[in-house]
Amino acid sequence: MAKITVYYDYVCPYCKRGLETLLDLLPAYPGAEIEWTPVESHPRPEDFRPHTDLCVRAYYIARELGADIKAFHAALFRAAAEERQDVENPAVLEKVVEGLMDGGVFRASLDAGKFASRAGENNDAADKAGVWFLPAFRAGKIALDAKGGAGVSGEELKAFLDRAARLNGPKRGSTPPGPAFSPSGQRR
Repeated sequence: MAKITVYYDYVCPYCKRGLETLLDLLPAYPGAEIEWTPVESHPRPEDFRPHTDLCVRAYYIARELGADIKAFHAALFRAAAEERQDVENPAVLEKVVEGLMDGGVFRASLDAGKFASRAGENNDAADKAGVWFLPAFRAGKIALDAKGGAGVSGEELKAFLDRAARLNGPKRGSTPPGPAFSPSGQRR
């Protein structure tokens, strides 16, 4: 199965639903390798808020600190997309990830500017991949993008995964588990 790149923004409710659906479907694709690529729907200096560059950095810090990424995604989406917490505030993010990793090390990493370039790099990668609406999924030359104001359906995502599974690997279920680990979501 081809590696699947997932572009999403933690403030986007369609991304929250799309990632939850993806995580529900993944057990049927045990060889799937997911590259989580958080982006900003509205990067600085755009006026639309909240800016989620700190959320992007938080993801990479969480990964580096060995946090449970599924639990991390759930906590960040709950804070940003559901509860509309101030995810531009490092102290708020520190509370959001409490219990998932060492909060002191997490906050020190944020304050030190760790992974500061990742939001811009990920935004550029999404632009290069032709992403316009989030969430967006890529596997080789296969693409699935959300529709403005609608996200992606479970049926669309399953069809995308089926196509990705046929790209360069054995049929679904025939490989051992691999390293695989829900506003409009419109990008600029």
